[in-house]
Amino acid sequence: MNDLIMPLDLHNTIVTSAYLKRGFNQDEADKAARFCAMASWHGIKTHNAIKALHLDDLFGSGNQKSQGCTPRAEIEEIPNRFKACTVWNAHKKLGQAVAFNAIEQAMTLADEYGVGIVSVDEAFHYLWGGGYVMEAAKRGYIAYTCCTAALAEVVPFMGKHPTLGTNPHSWAFPTMDALGYPIVIDWATSTVAMGRVQQFKRENKQLPPDAAVDSKGNPTQDPHNASALLPFGKHKGYGLSLINELVAALIGGSLPTLRSRPENITTGTIEKTTPNFYFQVIHPDAVSSGLFADKRNQSENTKAVILDILGHGNENCLLPGQLEHQAACESDKAGGLLFTEAEILEFEQIAKDSDIPFTIDQLVAHQV
Repeated sequence: MNDLIMPLDLHNTIVTSAYLKRGFNQDEADKAARFCAMASWHGIKTHNAIKALHLDDLFGSGNQKSQGCTPRAEIEEIPNRFKACTVWNAHKKLGQAVAFNAIEQAMTLADEYGVGIVSVDEAFHYLWGGGYVMEAAKRGYIAYTCCTAALAEVVPFMGKHPTLGTNPHSWAFPTMDALGYPIVIDWATSTVAMGRVQQFKRENKQLPPDAAVDSKGNPTQDPHNASALLPFGKHKGYGLSLINELVAALIGGSLPTLRSRPENITTGTIEKTTPNFYFQVIHPDAVSSGLFADKRNQSENTKAVILDILGHGNENCLLPGQLEHQAACESDKAGGLLFTEAEILEFEQIAKDSDIPFTIDQLVAHQV
């Protein structure tokens, strides 16, 4: 069956209502809906509204034993002596709202100092990091973010027990003039994200090889049996995942095996269970030498480099961010967000829980 088209306004009404019902304020709910729509518009099925609300149920405002996300929390700025750097205590505020604010702050700092850094402690997961840096790149900046994942679900290279998060890295580059879309390099440091495992469960698909292990540590491609994930590229993915943990540790981060797992805290000790964010935005002028060959300017030189990489018989190669751009074009062509029938059935339940009248029968199929 073809994907079904959900109008953007309907999607945002359902998602905003779901967050408002959970006690979040209007700004938080609006930013949550904005984020979820942005992810779906670009074909990111692992971090759409279904994933966002599920994460909040498990580890956020819906967790009655240990609330990892606090509706209506206020960000506290922690004083530091570096003008280009901002450090926040998020007080477990909704991750999407914090991240949108952080990337805006980093761009403001980059305008003044050439580079802007925002570090966030006591956070709740922001989901798809690529979306935030993509927005910055569309506005002309080089942007990077990394975070520690909500759970330690990844087994380190040559290890047996999951002690790392999926720990994504996200870079975006201002290539709108050169390509018509920003290059976005965004990846979890596990072979697949846990959101992909959940997606494959819904759609009864098999995982790729060397992506997951079962409860006994044996490799499995069955998403229903996946107990922990493996780092991509063996020691290389492990090293990249370790970067996130070390950056977080320097900010003030929690022990990986305790994140979102307060039940693992030893009685009598005081430990944290929250993720951390790191944002960095660079103004292109801040890195430019001006010494571009053949009288090219910075934008022309960037395009020339990309064309050289994709030349010489490599013309059919994909660029990072190209698939997201194509998905966005397809969403634009459809005039709405594209979801599978299984996803729409999830939205039916979300709408029902939020007293929003909606059924799958209201939607039409996308004609490819």
